[in-house]
Amino acid sequence: MGLSLYVVLGSAVVGLLVGLTGAGGGALMTPMLILLFSVKPSAAISSDLVAAVVMRPVGAAVHLHKGTVNLRLVGLMTLGSVPMAFLGSFLLREMGGGSADQKNVEIALGAALLVGASAMVLRYILDRRSGQRRTGAVKEVTLRPVPTVLIGMAGGLIVGITSVGSGSLMIILLLFTYPMLSAGQLVGTDLTQAVPLTAAAALGALAFGHVEFGVTASIIAGSVPAVLIGSLLSSRAPDSWVRPAITFVIFASGLKYAGVPTYPLGWTMGTILAAGAAYGLFRLQARRREPAPVLAEAAPPAADVPVVR
Repeated sequence: MGLSLYVVLGSAVVGLLVGLTGAGGGALMTPMLILLFSVKPSAAISSDLVAAVVMRPVGAAVHLHKGTVNLRLVGLMTLGSVPMAFLGSFLLREMGGGSADQKNVEIALGAALLVGASAMVLRYILDRRSGQRRTGAVKEVTLRPVPTVLIGMAGGLIVGITSVGSGSLMIILLLFTYPMLSAGQLVGTDLTQAVPLTAAAALGALAFGHVEFGVTASIIAGSVPAVLIGSLLSSRAPDSWVRPAITFVIFASGLKYAGVPTYPLGWTMGTILAAGAAYGLFRLQARRREPAPVLAEAAPPAADVPVVR
């Protein structure tokens, strides 16, 4: 299969979402290749993994340049993720590598992502009510080594078993583990830690999988420029914009992993997107209609009073 314009365009959409949210790449890219472009599942997974080796470092480089990455945090996550990725591959082989076993893992992951997306909405509401803002500096954050390594282990294990799906889960866990960091900073950290993890998984795909290099080239051509744009946006955009985007992508990923077919998924997410846009326009109009605050008039200067002696 040669370079496909349609795969390039589809990959650009997914790459933009990956750069903006750090999540959703595997959950969206692989089903798109299989369902829309009739790529064999094994080839779709392997080709996507190899393309990600080129795509994710681009997003990570943008965030490193913008200073939204904590390399010590990345190191702790990698310490847990890379070994567990190999363990996950071993467990998949011990399970027989059957599609039924992998499907059960994906359904469980989908349920976890849906719960996580709901928890993110709840956390956002609680933050709004308490007035808490994510204003911490990513390079000065106090690290929590044990939870961070465990997050990496969970993500690596999922990559090893399913080949996809770690980014969404890691973002959820990071948002709750480091409540003072903005979503953009966590996106940068997640994209950076995904580089060695994806490289390890891609080596396995090249060695044992079936890579269609035409598909891989099409993914790279579409996703790399798009992930660059998405990363620039997430490194600059306010937290109030990035967090809803992450929640949207994670919710879509959860529904997909849970087994929702592509067309109902598209209608569902399209409806949610339209409702969100309508709500945003309503809020914008309401703010414009609010009367401007009346500034207190300055008291006139006191008249000179003659002093009576």
